[in-house]
Amino acid sequence: MGIPREPFGFAQGKPLGRRRDYTRAPVTKAYLMGIIHDATERKLTFRIAQKSEEFLRYLSRELALSDIKSWIYKEGKTRQVWILEFSKKHLTGIKIKSRKDKVDYLRGYFDAEGGIARNPNVRFYLYYCQKNFDEMVQVKTMLEDIGISCGKIHNPNRIKDPDFYRFYIRAKSYTDFARKIGSLHPEKMSLLRMKI
Repeated sequence: MGIPREPFGFAQGKPLGRRRDYTRAPVTKAYLMGIIHDATERKLTFRIAQKSEEFLRYLSRELALSDIKSWIYKEGKTRQVWILEFSKKHLTGIKIKSRKDKVDYLRGYFDAEGGIARNPNVRFYLYYCQKNFDEMVQVKTMLEDIGISCGKIHNPNRIKDPDFYRFYIRAKSYTDFARKIGSLHPEKMSLLRMKI
């Protein structure tokens, strides 16, 4: 099945052409379980920090659709960092079981701990990184289970950061990653669209 198309524009009531449908996937609790890997955990809440206020506003609207109240505020007067905060109770007992849960979780994890080439002058790349080696093994296994080919988990610099791990998505799986996993983050989403 191909990607659904819709008219790009109209002239005299007729479609000018068709474009890809880039409707974002919904924010699920499995997605939230992935994105909180970059969150600060407080006694009663999770705090997600981002430079993109637009992204956090989107997440907040999506959370409201699931009756999850959240609030957004700027951290500090001079920093360009925004915080979205919501109650931890909404994620209590959530298990990642189905294939869809895994995909949503991996998308959230990528939005929190993933990297993507932003400079058009360098070779395109996608990666996941984290200080927890066991988590990296779990994420890599989930990706491979859904057909995404990954490189070896490695430490990029044992001297500067001996407890930091990373693995790349193999080039042959860029398109599959963009189609199956994707991203809800506006910058990452636009860069992944080039691979579809």
